[in-house]
Order: sequence, then structure tokens, then C-alpha cells
Amino acid sequence: MSFSNLYICIGHLLGLILKSSRGLLSWKYFRCKVEVEFSDGSIFHLSAEFLRIYSPAADSKIRSVGGEKVIFGRRHVGIMSAEPVGNYGVRIAFDDLHKTGIYTWDYFYHLGTNKFTLMRNYIQTLKKHGLSRDPQRKK
Repeated sequence: MSFSNLYICIGHLLGLILKSSRGLLSWKYFRCKVEVEFSDGSIFHLSAEFLRIYSPAADSKIRSVGGEKVIFGRRHVGIMSAEPVGNYGVRIAFDDLHKTGIYTWDYFYHLGTNKFTLMRNYIQTLKKHGLSRDPQRKK
């Protein structure tokens, strides 16, 4: 693995305290994940790949495979920046240049509470269509 492909989860760190329907929360982002803490004690560590494939944006570079919408090859995607949008969410800019999705606090909570089921379903969908989480190699 080359150094340029080695992603380390340190660096860009941002923490805020904001209101949501889930109560007071804090969040911070790193190169490869977002951590979100809610007042009910729930703490979620959501990888950049997971957030990218479940982007709430309409134009999230989805490939239609057999009528199913599938995002693939995002295993090593990183977070370039994250900025609050009002008091209700965050806009995340990924290093694959996707930056139009706004993640609401409720959506973060949904992703966090369903993370393992959603990821398992995603991997099964990739396998079903012969796709991979790894980026395609350039020819």
C-alpha cells in the first residue's frame, strides 16, 4: 500500500454543541469518520465511506444496476470538510468531490442506530451485482 493510500483518522477536528429533536448533541469530524453524541447517551462513529454511500443528496453519483441504485468503490473516501447548516445539520464535502448532501441530526441518529444493518445490506447489494467497496483501478 502506498503512503498516498494510507488514511489516518487524525487531523481536521471540529466540535459543536447544537440543538436537535434528539436533544443536545456534539459532533466532530476527522479525515475518515464523524462522531456524533446525543443527549440520550448515544454515541455513533460513522465512517466516511458509510456516510458517503448513504448521502441524502439526490446527485450522489449513483449507478443504476438492474434497476437498483448502487454507489460503489468508496472504501477509501475521505472527508475534506464539514460545516454546520443552520441548527439542523451538517454539509459534508468528500474527497471524491461530492458535497451536496445535508445530514440532519435526525438522519445521523437514524444512520447510527441502523449502522450494522445498513452496512450489511449494502455489502450484500454489492455482492449481488458483482461490485466492490474498493475503487476501480485505472487502466
